[in-house]
Amino acid sequence: MKYAGKVSEIINAFSPAPLKTDQMDEFYCNNTMEYRTSDKYSSPIEDIFDSCQTQEEGNAFLLLGHRGCGKSTELNKMSERLIEKGYHVKTINCGMDLDLLNIVYSDLFIIMGEALLKIAEEAGCKIQNNILDNIMNFWNDGIEIATCQETAAASAEAGISVKTDGILANILNIFSNIKTDLKFNEEIRKEYRKKISIRSSEWIRILGHVSDEIARQTDGKYPVIIFEDIDKLNPEDAWTLFYNYVTILSGMKFPVIYTFPIALSYDTRFSAMESYFTTKTLPMIKIRTIEDEPFQDGINVICKIVEKRADLELFEINVLKKLVQDTGGSLRDLFHVINSSAKRAVRRNSETISMEDAEHALEELKTYLTRRIEEKDYEFLLNIYNGNKERITNKEMLLKMLQASVVLEYNGKRWHNLHPLVTKFLIDQGLVTDD
Repeated sequence: MKYAGKVSEIINAFSPAPLKTDQMDEFYCNNTMEYRTSDKYSSPIEDIFDSCQTQEEGNAFLLLGHRGCGKSTELNKMSERLIEKGYHVKTINCGMDLDLLNIVYSDLFIIMGEALLKIAEEAGCKIQNNILDNIMNFWNDGIEIATCQETAAASAEAGISVKTDGILANILNIFSNIKTDLKFNEEIRKEYRKKISIRSSEWIRILGHVSDEIARQTDGKYPVIIFEDIDKLNPEDAWTLFYNYVTILSGMKFPVIYTFPIALSYDTRFSAMESYFTTKTLPMIKIRTIEDEPFQDGINVICKIVEKRADLELFEINVLKKLVQDTGGSLRDLFHVINSSAKRAVRRNSETISMEDAEHALEELKTYLTRRIEEKDYEFLLNIYNGNKERITNKEMLLKMLQASVVLEYNGKRWHNLHPLVTKFLIDQGLVTDD
């Protein structure tokens, strides 16, 4: 990714992918928390950052937030800071490593083990042979151990250092094969899952021993594991994954952070989760007040995020402001419409994005969002539009609308508003007047 000095470069500069650690200095925009939480001293990310540095067990976190609000970028920034302090952090992208349409708790446990061993390898930590033997024995049943020559070749393909201890290299190679089977081989993954479910307490002890070894050799700093993309699961899959196994998933000796669907915080079962996890919410950047007036500070900070990536002269007058206001503080939606607008401008051989380009992009996004709305939903949406932004009694409908990004939640004072493009849809339907 590089800074966009012309329209054709915008598409690359506004990729929906989160910023990586090597991109932070150039593209990360500081000081957004004040406009998310309404308090410059309040930050859910700082809270997690502080807790990851304690010696206490049970540092398990659920990080909630709308898809596209910036969770992944903020977690990557936090990881960078932890690494600077001597901690070892591994982020697991579940959407890449697992099948999100077919995921169970044991899958997380398996790749958690691989993540810890990779940390040990990258940090040069020497794991005691008896621990490595226990891991090998755990997975040896039904798995043919490769020859030394085969292991060397497979390890090179998996990116395992030639300096890695022979047993550890062999184990990492086995994990590489297991991950492939978890994602693509239905029959074999049943066997892996059965092994974990039957011997979960044994596997938890092994993970604890590995993390203890890493901490022992890094001045007491326990490794940190982050699970990304779990917030992309549909609600029932997320409950199936977490609710029945909450004690296990929250019981590691080292900090573990799971992203989690924000809509599920309105489910009655969520209170049970809060007994086991520390739950934090990364709010949207507010661009309107609860009284439905423009919040200029929030608009300005989003414009600064855009300015970090592109020359603002590429947007004709008032175009960027309209894109920001009509996407409601959702960075994902904003980046999407900036990209769509830029593509249209390029096809017109224009050097700037016009208001017409922006309106076409917003109309496309509005169509996408409102496909999720049925006529029976109108009453619920109008209730919010007409001022009921805090006390919403129909939690089931709220969960559905939040999951669909049709309704957006804002903090510090917890309240809701319609996505601005949904409001425009209701105006188009003649259900409300355009003030």
